[in-house]
This record gives sequence, structure tokens and C-alpha cells, in this order.
Amino acid sequence: MIMDSPNDEVLLGDFMKESESTMMDIERSDAVEEDDPFLKFIDYAKSTLYEISGHSEEEDPTRCPSWSWIANRILRTCVAYSSGVTPAILLSELSLAWNEQNRSGAPKWNEQNRSGAPKKQSDFIAKLKKKHKRAKLTNTITIDSIYEKRFLPLSSVIEAVIVDVFVLPGTDICMLTLGDIWSSNTIDLYLHRRFYNIADPSNGLLKKGREVLLTGCYLRVSAGSSGCPRLLPTEYFVVLLDEDEDYDAMLLGAQFCADSFSSISLDEVKEGASHSFYARIEYIGPVEVHGKYGSLQRKQITLVDNDGVRLNFSLWGEQVLIASLFSIGSMLALDKPFIDSSLEASHELCLEYGSATQLYLVPTVPHKEQVSVALTQNHFQGSRLLNASNLSEGPLVSQVTLPCDSQGSIDFSNYPFRSYVVDLRDKMTGISIYGIVTDIRASNGFFSLRIEDATGAIWANLHFVKYWSLGRLGKGHTVYISGLSSFLTPRKSLELSWYENRAGSSFFNLSCLLAFLNTPTLHRLLCLSDLSIHTRGAQVCRVWVDQVEHCHVDTRFMHTICGHLVEKAAPDVEVECKFCGRVCEGEVECTFLLEITIADETGKVFASCIGQTAAELLQISADEFAFLPEEEQIMYPSSLEQERFFVAIANRRRKGSCEGFMEQDQSTADWEVTRAIKCCE
Repeated sequence: MIMDSPNDEVLLGDFMKESESTMMDIERSDAVEEDDPFLKFIDYAKSTLYEISGHSEEEDPTRCPSWSWIANRILRTCVAYSSGVTPAILLSELSLAWNEQNRSGAPKWNEQNRSGAPKKQSDFIAKLKKKHKRAKLTNTITIDSIYEKRFLPLSSVIEAVIVDVFVLPGTDICMLTLGDIWSSNTIDLYLHRRFYNIADPSNGLLKKGREVLLTGCYLRVSAGSSGCPRLLPTEYFVVLLDEDEDYDAMLLGAQFCADSFSSISLDEVKEGASHSFYARIEYIGPVEVHGKYGSLQRKQITLVDNDGVRLNFSLWGEQVLIASLFSIGSMLALDKPFIDSSLEASHELCLEYGSATQLYLVPTVPHKEQVSVALTQNHFQGSRLLNASNLSEGPLVSQVTLPCDSQGSIDFSNYPFRSYVVDLRDKMTGISIYGIVTDIRASNGFFSLRIEDATGAIWANLHFVKYWSLGRLGKGHTVYISGLSSFLTPRKSLELSWYENRAGSSFFNLSCLLAFLNTPTLHRLLCLSDLSIHTRGAQVCRVWVDQVEHCHVDTRFMHTICGHLVEKAAPDVEVECKFCGRVCEGEVECTFLLEITIADETGKVFASCIGQTAAELLQISADEFAFLPEEEQIMYPSSLEQERFFVAIANRRRKGSCEGFMEQDQSTADWEVTRAIKCCE
């Protein structure tokens, strides 16, 4: 359950009444959920990280990674190691990633401090740490970690505090010494000359204690073990202002509040007039690709001034890095932005980051809201906050605090527990769902998936930057999706939306993930007689190709982008994929459509498969097979009599599946082999 506001109360009687019917259905599916090794390993990893941290879940469920953070990290590691991963590798990756993300600023030894005594943070950084309330930006890296790794990715964000401003002796080069609230080390930055005017010792903004954000930095490490790392100049530098500080408030009022978007005059712009604007960041768009060969990137940020007028602020090329310093809801002060005066209509005006532009930011402090931990969370996950077998004793509802934006949407990206369909409500963001695809709808390049878990099903609308990019996906496949947002349709039904390029968005198809099949820790090996349409999670079996039952091998053409079959009449004829709606120019290859009986000691299953999976089972490529004489093609499957395979298998006719988009490669088989690897014996 979600409380609409901090003042709303969830009455125990209403809560139990609403959950009663749901819990009856959950009771029937609980054993199946508990048998999913992937879910078991997430819970095991979470408990292990709690032990490492020295905290218990009863103390504070937010002291360790959220369920979705762990699931994301496990699956990303599986993508990186296609040959499979061990529990030790997974736990090591999780521990290292979590420690890196949540550094507490434990004292380290600086290369310049050889005394053996740990460095202490300066007093003003320590004070700043106590009042620091804004959310940590994505890709933020600590100064301590720069010293440890001696490496700095270009996209890294540094949230720093100026510890000192000085000029290198004998030069006019201005340097800033930077610290951060998580580190005990400091690091020097060569200040870019476009910011020298605000580093003036007498009246400049860049003084001790000033917070700044920077990205696009290159690290310079001097030769030798005693070399001290320094940051080379970067243009992607934003100064933070505080409206509660008198100096900053006067600066904003005097310099940025006189102009508004509606006061822009193209004639004045053409004559060289400059402007300064103060506006709220309403939306940060995805990276767009432009240019003849798709070599130029652009990112558009929607700004709203005090009059409610909207204008886009465009970043081009490497400038897109600056967007990682922004957050929706923050106030952006733009001094001397470039205005394209070639545009005629005022509503098409666009601001750009020009050579004289300087940026100042008043970060938003996120509102927070208390959210009740739903009964389903406690029942499935066996949370120690609420024992499902003892519902009549102790507190029935536990709460966690999550950030909330100005529109009332609550961010669930750091929700400690797994999100279930039955618990979803309107105005939720950062949702993660683990379930089965029971239907796919595709129309004019727009895609919708029906995702089902043990508590229910919901439609998710997928928005891609260009076109379908998820590879083969079909009914019965097990998927994990993060970065979803909920909304009510005009008919008041709840649906989800997913945008490919939004922060925190990910999509993993476990049924087609090779490392998942190669990692026994994450799946349970089933006999064919144990397969069930009710089984949750990706199903894996050890089988052989049966030569007695029907086997049909057909060579067809496949769209390599989405993995679905297309009709190709002639080599020079353009083909449109009926699944993703894309013209398959240069994206078609010869493949198999295979219908085959697989067997083990307990039974047989008639299944279909296409593409690489079919080639793996047949141990031959489609091109090679096509050149075989017809008699050899007919007899070929009999050569596989002794071959055994590990296969991931999905049911395409799950109970409750809807009749939506019918794939062109739809088979009469109820089962699909989604991935196969040959057993090494």
C-alpha cells in the first residue's frame, strides 16, 4: 500500500480487507516463488551484505542495497561473463560495487601525507556534511577512489567543495584544491580559463567552502610513486548556489531575475545582446543521434521560467556530459547562453551552451514520503519486519521513507524489497518487475508487454530511442525490468511505461541469457516431467534430441535486430519486419525454424526454436544446412542421437495469456527452447 501523503493513515482493518483475496492467491503460488533459485540467491546476497555491514534488517532495511539494485548487479555481471559465474564472483562484485557507491569517507593516506597519520576532513567540509540533504548524483565518484584507482572515467561526476584557491608560483595558472564530504583526501584542479572571472580573489564566487560540480575530467598522474594526481581543466563545471545565503540570493536577484524567456528579442540577439536566465529544470531528455552518419549527439533539457514559459536548452557532442550534473526540479541560472537567432518563430527558440556561457545551480532537496511495506512483500520475502506465518502478532505494517517529487510521484528505485504487481499504484517511479511475458503487442513501432508475477499481471509500454533493441523476446520468457513508472490510463486502469535511455532503466531476458544457463546457482535443473505452466522463473532442463517423434527443420530469414522471422521474396526487395515494423535493410540473415521433440529419462516435450538456439541444437549453421542435399537434410537430425544439451525452455501457452500480436514464426508447439548449450561430458 502507498500512502498518498504523509498525513494519510492506513487503517489496519481496511488494509487487511483489501489484501485478503490477494493473499489467498499468493498462498497457492508461494511455494513456487520460493523454489526460484534466482530469487533465492538475491535474498542470500542481501543477507550476506547485511552481515558484512554489521547491521540487521530489523534496525534499518535501507542500510544495505535494495532488492532491485542487487538483481541489476547480478544480471549485469551475467552479461559480462557469458560463460557463467560462481557465487563467489557474484558476491565479490556486489560487495565491491556497494562499497564504492556508499563510501563513508573513512580516513585514507594521501601520497603527500607520509607520516602514517590519517588525514582529517577540514572543519567546513565536516559542517557541510551534516547539513547535506541533496541526493547523490548518478556516476558520482569520490576523491578517495581516484587516488586508489589512479583512473577517472570521462563520464564521472565529482561533487566537490573548494578547500583552497591559489596561483601556481611564477605563472598565472589558477588552481583549485577540491575535497568532498565522503573523502579524507583532496585533489588539485587546473581551472579552465573561461572561469577565471569568477575566481577573482577580491569578489569572485570561487572561494573556500563553495560547492561545485564537474565532469568530463582527465586525470594527470606524474611519473614515479610519489606523483600526486591532478585534474586537467574541464569546461563542464557548474557552481552551486544557496538561496538561503545572502550573497547568493542577491546575486540571483541582481543578475538572473531581470530577463525572462518571453523577453528575448531576436533583433537584440543579432546585435550582440546577452541575457541571463533563471529557470527550473523540468525534463532531461535522452541522448539523440544526429548527423549524416549518426556521429553527433544532442541532449535537450526543458526549462521553465517564473512566468511558466518553456524553452529547450540543447547540449551538443561532448557537452551532453553536463546533463549528468543536473537533476529535475533544480533551478538553473544561465549566464550568457547562446541563442540561435536564425530561427523565426519565438516558440522555436533554443538556448545552447556557448563559449561564454556559465552555469549556476540551486539543487533541489528531494521531498520524502513514508511508504507502507505491503503485506505481499513480507509474505514472499520472509522479512523479519513481519513474519507471514504469525500475522496476528506484532506490527502488521512497517514503513520506509522514499523520495517524492513535486508532482507527488514516489521514487521506488531504492525500495528495500521486491515490487509485486498487486502492490503497484499510480505515481510510482523507479519500479522493478520480475515476471513472465504473457503477451506482446506491436503496432507502428510501439510495443507493449503484459508482465505477470505470482500476484497478477500488468501492461508495460516500451519507448525506445530509435527502434527495438532487446533482441528476441517472446511469450513465456522470463524478464527483469527496472526503471518503470506507473500511470492511470483514461479508462482508469493502471499501466507501466519504460524509457530505454532514462537513468536506472534496464531490461534483461533471463530466458535468453547465456550466462544464466551456464550458472547453476541461478537456476534449478528440472526434469521434463516437472515442467509446468505454473512454474515461475526461467526453466532449465538437460535433454537430448528425440529421433522417433516428429522433427521439422525449415530454413527461413530472420531480422537480426529483434530475432523474428521475415518473408524475403528476392535479394534486392526491401522487407519490413511485421514484429518491430522496421525495414530490414541489411539486417536479414538465413536461419532455422525448428520444430523438434526433446526428451530425457522422464518424458518428452514437443518444442520449437529459431536462430542461434536452433543452430546450437542441430550443430550446424543455416547456411551450411541449406547446401546439404535434400536426403541428407532429412536424415541429418538422426546424427544427433547421442548429443545432450542444457536448454532453457519457456511455455508459450501459459494459462491466462492474452491473444495479442501473433508472431509470424508462431509454431503449433506449446514450448519454446530459448537457449541451448551442448553438454560437455
